[in-house]
Amino acid sequence: MLDTVLGFNELTPSMFAFAGGKGTMLARMYQGGYPVPEGFVVLPSAFEEGQLNEGAWKEIVTRVNKIRHMFNGAQFAVRSSGLSEDSEAASFAGEFDTVLNMKTDEEIRDALYMVYRSKYAERVRVYSSIQGMEQSHEIAIVVQLMVVPEISGVLFTADPITGSREVMTGNYIFGLGEQLVSGEANAHSFTLTRSKGKYSGARVFRKQAMKLYRYALRLEKELGGPQDLEWAISKGRVYLLQARPVTTLSPGNRDKFEWNDSLTGDFLWTNTNVGESIPDVFTPFSWSVIRALDEEQQVVPGHYLMSGNICGRVYSNISLPVSAFQALGFNSRSILAKMSNVFGKLPEGIGIPVYPFSKWSIIKALVPRILYSSKRTREAVKGMSQYLKDSPEECAKIIDRIHKVKTKEELLRIWRQDLWPRNVKGVWAAFEGTSQKMQKYVKLKEKLSRLVGSEEANLLLSNVGGNAQLESLGPVIGISRVIRGDMTRQEYLVKYGHRGPHEHELSIPSPGESRDLLEKQIKDIEDSPINVEGLLDKQREQYEEAWNRFEQLFPGGNKRFKRQVERVLEGPQVREAARSEWTRGFRVNRAFALKAGELAGIADDVFFLYLDEVLSWLEGGELEARQHINARKATYAKYQALPPLPSIIRGRFDPFKWAEEPNRRMDYFNPMEPMRISPESETLKGFAGAAGRIEGKVRVLTQPEDGDQLKPGEILVTSTTNVGWTTLFPKASAIITDIGAPLSHAAIVARELGIPAVVGCGNATARLKTGDRVIVDGGQGMIQVCPPS
Repeated sequence: MLDTVLGFNELTPSMFAFAGGKGTMLARMYQGGYPVPEGFVVLPSAFEEGQLNEGAWKEIVTRVNKIRHMFNGAQFAVRSSGLSEDSEAASFAGEFDTVLNMKTDEEIRDALYMVYRSKYAERVRVYSSIQGMEQSHEIAIVVQLMVVPEISGVLFTADPITGSREVMTGNYIFGLGEQLVSGEANAHSFTLTRSKGKYSGARVFRKQAMKLYRYALRLEKELGGPQDLEWAISKGRVYLLQARPVTTLSPGNRDKFEWNDSLTGDFLWTNTNVGESIPDVFTPFSWSVIRALDEEQQVVPGHYLMSGNICGRVYSNISLPVSAFQALGFNSRSILAKMSNVFGKLPEGIGIPVYPFSKWSIIKALVPRILYSSKRTREAVKGMSQYLKDSPEECAKIIDRIHKVKTKEELLRIWRQDLWPRNVKGVWAAFEGTSQKMQKYVKLKEKLSRLVGSEEANLLLSNVGGNAQLESLGPVIGISRVIRGDMTRQEYLVKYGHRGPHEHELSIPSPGESRDLLEKQIKDIEDSPINVEGLLDKQREQYEEAWNRFEQLFPGGNKRFKRQVERVLEGPQVREAARSEWTRGFRVNRAFALKAGELAGIADDVFFLYLDEVLSWLEGGELEARQHINARKATYAKYQALPPLPSIIRGRFDPFKWAEEPNRRMDYFNPMEPMRISPESETLKGFAGAAGRIEGKVRVLTQPEDGDQLKPGEILVTSTTNVGWTTLFPKASAIITDIGAPLSHAAIVARELGIPAVVGCGNATARLKTGDRVIVDGGQGMIQVCPPS
């Protein structure tokens, strides 16, 4: 019966789900031309009520005899292939039975029953319980020609403990590998350097090591991640016996939204840039849209994207770009220096794990991506003005069309033809369309800093809005205009309703969907003695005074430099505008998701589906992921309950264990060091965000919704800020953040308002408590903690 017994060469992708992990991988490798011994898979349907049906048994005998005819004296291995086995979530290694050296039909039949019944073993039940998996397992069985090995071994394409990609590590023994896997025999170790495959180990294995190395690299690339390979050498030939993901390097369980990309290896992660604009814990839908946009812009080759999800928070993997540039011959220190404006400076001694790209692999992978990226960037630069002009109306039209949708087909058509193309256009405009202008801004800032110091340079470059309005200041200035009657509430919501503290978490309504938040912000400004326009006027006075001092230092050079400054200030102006319109377009994805939820009858639960699951359902598939929604909600709630995570993370990080440690560091995590909090110090150090020196009491806030607790004149201390915090800035006498860099939102807006700011302190929210008195020196990036009175 062909539907119950299939050869490795016959197993199609549609049957993989019924062949189990081992059977599927052997079939994929066999069909891919890898040296896999002959064999076939007995599917679960071959057993009826625990008995092997006669039709399946006849087919098994036929296939066994065919292999015997090809290989004189053939013996067979009968091995489990559980449908949960060898997955990224759980390997089940050794939990089911394996029977070796079977010769006769009767022995093979007995072995089939032994393996089949092992699914009821107590060890399988316990392992399943530990993994949080169903305890009843469907099981397929692999029947395969046994090779008689001189050497058997395993190879991990990445270190299963640290996740390092520097070397591949392996073990081998002489004879059958089952003794190695079961731990019954002492093993010999060897390593293969990843970049060139240099072998280190006993001479007896050196000859075949390069073949295994090439197979391992190719398999890892095809399978999309680190692999645990079982192999054997028989008569001088290398055979591959099994491949499974290195489960210790899995990001988690996708079905449950247990996602932690730091577990995938030894990388350096930071949220200094992305965490400021995207501070929320993501739902699965929001995260998957962000991830899809990252895939659109991916440049660094390999199996990893630069964006990462660490327990619902977005991080950037800076190991990858640094490693890629280093492979091309660039100095890593100079690369980090250029990146510091975006990601901030790294703590001393933390180090950057290097992913061992080869120069040729980088060039080969980068060329087509660079061509594509260059094309999209040119389009974004050329069309920027039109994009900024058309975006509000086009987004409104798409939302209106989505609201009128009646069928899945209509909604899918809007996604493919309008919404996804707008997502792509927006992300290129926001993050690449302004890159050249921002590079000119950064270069002039560095030049001015060398001439007059960073504090004066920030003042000289502070009038970003000029005669136009900086987009990030729009919400707070707009509310003042509403209060004065210069703008209606509806006009405000149309222009700024997409901006808010949770603008990138699509499950949360934007201010434009409800007037309650706007009314609260209006009341806060009305009740506050702060005059926003007065702050702006004061800042412009400081700006002019800085230029007067510059003229005294460099007579005759004032006008020339001022013209250069006016030109480069277009960079942050356009960047802020482009990112605002990208955000507007991103929020349209919420309307799409809500309509999908309405059509599917699951309402807001749609945000606990991934984008690909929603699209698959719209294309006509079953909504099987519905069964995972409650588990994902529970995971999401656990992630929300965690404290703010360190802004810099090195290596494999467990935030739940970290949160239990009373002396944990809040600024960064490095497993190479014992977890300890920074020494109590009277001084905190961060980045110079906005010039000015002021003394006052701090107010520590975790979310902008608690802004009514901030009293006028207090110093706002928080983990990070985005546009949603802007309306609180005028009430604060200074700003202090854990996360941030010189070009971050908090720094730019504070400079425009003339409010001193120190950003990127790392542990300010842990070190300072509401009521503490401090002196903030925004020009030097220093905070002096005053002793209690």
